[in-house]
Formats: sequence, C-alpha cells, structure tokens
Amino acid sequence: MPETRQPIRVAGQPLDALAEVIGARRLPPVERWDPALCGHSCMRIAADGSWYHNGERIERPAMVRLFSTVLRREPDGSHVLVTPVEKLTIDVDVTPFRALAMSHEGDGEKRRIAFEIDSGDAVILGAAHPLRMIDETPRIEVRNGLEAIVARPLYYELADIALAEGHQPPGIWSDGCFFPL
Repeated sequence: MPETRQPIRVAGQPLDALAEVIGARRLPPVERWDPALCGHSCMRIAADGSWYHNGERIERPAMVRLFSTVLRREPDGSHVLVTPVEKLTIDVDVTPFRALAMSHEGDGEKRRIAFEIDSGDAVILGAAHPLRMIDETPRIEVRNGLEAIVARPLYYELADIALAEGHQPPGIWSDGCFFPL
C-alpha cells in the first residue's frame, strides 16, 4: 500500500498555517486498541533515530513513517507497535523520535516554536507538547507519552533565545507556556 502521509516541513511556513496542517493530520487510534501481546517485533529504534529490523537498518523513510504511526508507549514505559489485532514490543534505545528542525515566530510570551520530527510529524511547543529536561537533554512530548529528543543545534538555538531574554531561571516561552532550560 503506498504511503499517503507526506512529511510535514516547518521551514518557511507561517505557524498559523502549520498549526492547521498539524491539526488536520489523522493518526491511527492506537490508544483505543488493546490486543494481546503477540511477542517481539525484532525491531529497534537506535539512539540516533535509525530503525532496525533483525539487525538490518530500515532504509525506506516511508516505511519508518508508517511504523511510527502505530507506535505506542505503554504505562510501564515500554514501547509497542500496535494494530487492532496484534501488539508487538519494540526496543527503543533512548526516545523513538528526534526533533530535527525548528521554526519560531514572535518574542517573549508571544513566541510560538514549531519542531519538525523525524517521523514526518511536527508539533508546536506548548501545553499539549511540553518540553522537559531529562539528564540535561531536552525532550518534547510528541503524542501519548512518546518523546522526541531535541537535536543539539536546536537546543543551542533555544539556549541563545533564553539567554538573550534573561529569564531567571533561563528558559523559553512558546504558545503561552514557559519552559525552563
């Protein structure tokens, strides 16, 4: 079946238009599916965001994007690939996603920051998609407990914004929320 979900790109898009595109994106309702655990998928998401099956890297980005739509984080912190009829565990080295590009508009409390996620999705940093620091590494909630690590160059850009604005503690505003760095 050909992929119909094209990646969302944040570069050059006004954030209001980007928010509409994000809001129109429909993902499978994995949170409503509860099949029995069938075993292990023989899949792993490496720390760099690469997906592997039986030790071989999955080279087709469309395949990775498709698998990412049925990824779910369980209450115990584990990750599974889930459909209405089966559930398979998947190993995740750190987080399943990476935030690889960023766009922002406005200043201070009026700023909005969008992140492009390596799964082809995008999020606007705010109450629904908060940023938190884990072991000095910034992470954004993408959906249902699934997180993306913010790429180092983006973190440096966020830090520059925070330092320029002089908040104590240092942090950034996005979509009406303040996130300490």
